Amino acid sequence: MYKLQLNPNDKTPKYKQIVQSVVADIERAVLRKNEQLPSISELSEEYYLARDTVEKAYRELKEQGYITAVQGKGFYVNGKEHNKMRILLVFNKLSSYKKIIYYAFLKVLGEKASVDLQIHHYNARLFEEIIDKNLGKYNYYVVMPHFFPETDKNLALKVLDKIPPNELVLLDKDLPEYTSPCLSVYQDFENDVADTLESANDLLAKYQRMVLIFPSDGNYPQEIVKGFRFFCINARKEYAIRENATDETLQPQTAYVVVEETDLAELIKKSRQTPYTLGNEIGLLSFNETTLKELLDITVITTDFETMGRTAAALLLDKKQIKVKNPFYIIRRKSL
Repeated sequence: MYKLQLNPNDKTPKYKQIVQSVVADIERAVLRKNEQLPSISELSEEYYLARDTVEKAYRELKEQGYITAVQGKGFYVNGKEHNKMRILLVFNKLSSYKKIIYYAFLKVLGEKASVDLQIHHYNARLFEEIIDKNLGKYNYYVVMPHFFPETDKNLALKVLDKIPPNELVLLDKDLPEYTSPCLSVYQDFENDVADTLESANDLLAKYQRMVLIFPSDGNYPQEIVKGFRFFCINARKEYAIRENATDETLQPQTAYVVVEETDLAELIKKSRQTPYTLGNEIGLLSFNETTLKELLDITVITTDFETMGRTAAALLLDKKQIKVKNPFYIIRRKSL
């Protein structure tokens, strides 16, 4: 008789555990096309489950196309598309950089999986709704755990705990508080920023002062500020952190680090209204590469977004549950 994988200590509802067990075994070919499943009565008696619980699980499996019911005979494994792996991506936002990750992820998966995308907009409550609505419907849940700074971390962790660790992939941001073994491909924002600025010390040596333009309403990781501050203190440079570039008066022997492109444009415009030249009296360094920054010869520090998407997909296909730090580097140009 078919053996369900049920965990009595798991807080996931029993009917969802039945769904997850059957789906996983179909994907692993433990259950094959046209194979008959145990009846509702058999599963109820074998695992001391209420009939309603088993009926609900079979109904959901049927709705998802994994099984079919034959009148008077029972339930059988469906031969639907050889049941591609189903993956739910839950991003914090959709930007040009996130699109690079998304398309690189899809390219590696190819025809082996179908992928749905949802956005939680940094909102942990919305994230909870998305997960609650989709638990048991996917083989993997790929999550970017960026939330509003004021979000209670316990809420985000509580939601992540609903997802079986072997089905969870954390992407872009590390969560040291989440201790279950899952696949994670992440940026180490604080150390990446500090180490990359340190690697550019030869370029930064001529600047006595550094200014980070860091909008408080942009929901950017606070670790960026910590990494910037750590570098400046160690390098014995004066430093300041500003909300925007609009009110900033450019000063010589100052290097500016910008996160948003609007602030980058504002600083370039202001530099052209002064006698100072970029890369000499004024330094300019921006986060994340774009074609425009390449054309304007702007020095950039960036993670490799394409590698992040490719790595996550490749490790997911290999069923790995490891943590991998994504590459982060500087592109040296004349603005510094």
